[in-house]
Order: sequence, then C-alpha cells, then structure tokens
Amino acid sequence: MSESNRRGELPVYSTSQLALRNGQDKSEIWIAYRGYIYDVSTSRLWYRGMHYEHWAGQDLTDELADAPHADDVFSRFEVVGVLR
Repeated sequence: MSESNRRGELPVYSTSQLALRNGQDKSEIWIAYRGYIYDVSTSRLWYRGMHYEHWAGQDLTDELADAPHADDVFSRFEVVGVLR
C-alpha cells in the first residue's frame, strides 16, 4: 500500500486531540512521528505516558535525533491516525 493510500484511510487528529492521549487524561498513550500517530499503550517503556525524558501526547519527530535507536522502533506499534 502506498503512503498516500495509507494516509487516506486513517483518521486525522489535531495536536490537541493527540495531547489528550498522554497516559494521564485518557487510557490511550499515543505519540506522533513524521505525521503518523502511534499507539504505544502496550509498551512498558511508555508506562504512564513517559519514556525517559519524553512525554506522550506529542509529536516526537524532532526528538529522534537524540534517541539511542532508529525510527524502525515505530514498526512495533499500531498506526492509529494521521497528525493534522
């Protein structure tokens, strides 16, 4: 499936909607990376919405440069939407 087709089939969320999925306000724990929103709720590394110095509910695209891993880590998680 091409990226444009994949994006067209996913629900679109605003940054405000993403912010509510921070592990505190709602049960879902979501983060965004390169325009996609990932559900990291099942990861023990995102327990309560925090992963080291990173908080869930936000776009972490610019933060990856400082991470000890590559972006392939996102392949472990379900894409639940597109960030508008």
